[in-house]
Amino acid sequence: MPTRPLVIRYEDDLKLLPGAWHKAGAVLAVAVALAYPWLASARWLTVGNLGLVAIVGAAALMVLTGFAGQVSLGHAAFLALGAYTVAVLGGKLGWPFWLALPFAGGVCALVGVVIGAFALRLKGLYLAIVTLGLVFLTQHVLLAYPDVTNGLSGTAVPMSWWFRDDASAGGVPLGGTWTVGGVRLTFERKLYFVFLLLSGGAVWLTRNVQRSDSGRAMMAVRDQDLAAEVLGVDTTRAKLQAFGVSSFLAGVAGAMFAFQQQYITVEPPFDLNLSIQYIAMIVLGGVGSVFGAVSGALAFTFLSPLAETVGGAVPLLNQLTSAQQATVLLSVVVVLVLVREPLGLFGVWLRVRRYFEAWPFRY
Repeated sequence: MPTRPLVIRYEDDLKLLPGAWHKAGAVLAVAVALAYPWLASARWLTVGNLGLVAIVGAAALMVLTGFAGQVSLGHAAFLALGAYTVAVLGGKLGWPFWLALPFAGGVCALVGVVIGAFALRLKGLYLAIVTLGLVFLTQHVLLAYPDVTNGLSGTAVPMSWWFRDDASAGGVPLGGTWTVGGVRLTFERKLYFVFLLLSGGAVWLTRNVQRSDSGRAMMAVRDQDLAAEVLGVDTTRAKLQAFGVSSFLAGVAGAMFAFQQQYITVEPPFDLNLSIQYIAMIVLGGVGSVFGAVSGALAFTFLSPLAETVGGAVPLLNQLTSAQQATVLLSVVVVLVLVREPLGLFGVWLRVRRYFEAWPFRY
């Protein structure tokens, strides 16, 4: 009879080990995230901030494309709307960032639901073409009203704690260096911790959407919309919810990017290339998983400056600019990863996790 307790223990271990590894991984991730701004140089701290922005933007696209299966090339349009919304609200109306940022997300969510209503009968390449047109339409609108957006010259994006007309605001309170208990907090470090909270909230929201009934409906529509409708899934509602949630997070990501840059222009960076970059992020990380959005965003963001650093050492790339070298090397890395593991970094994580799950049973 010793085999039965052994089987039960084996099954229990398989249930407990993933949870234990997840907790250990979560603790390690939090420790690394909190220690990063104190260990990184100024350049890599900026890269880290951009990585947190990319996490929110990739999570937004994962909801629409990864969960609902709606291919979108218009992601850059929603980031541009979010960025210019906080620029106008903060620069011209004096709103604080904590009020302008969710308002920018709400504006983008409203636009996303309207666009989603027009695109309900479209799918695949047809939907991609419609969303592609949204990028150029947004650029045209932003450039057509220079009194609001400053047109081609761009606009500054102030980031204040409180309303500008308040006497205690002092211009841009987040700027400069604070000293708290002997600890120096530069602007980039303060921005990092604000972005860390926002990216953590975006990941938490995306994960809960995936587990909810609405998320399951989105994935049913992604897999087979006709069969989902036969089973009682409201496909129209599921698609509109995907557009709304995705657009809201994209607007927040655009606002974060504007606060990071402090000065934005229409093109670049809000062009078709930005939309393609976000598609590359979720494909590299693994389409359909929150882990894929986070890992793909961080990998894409950190590999770009690394590729620029080592690009000069590659003989065939010496004639290219640093940006072109980074693009070529990053493209090669993405292709190699996907050829080896079609599920992307999420598939790599599954292999590693399964290896350690079976560790106690290896003889």
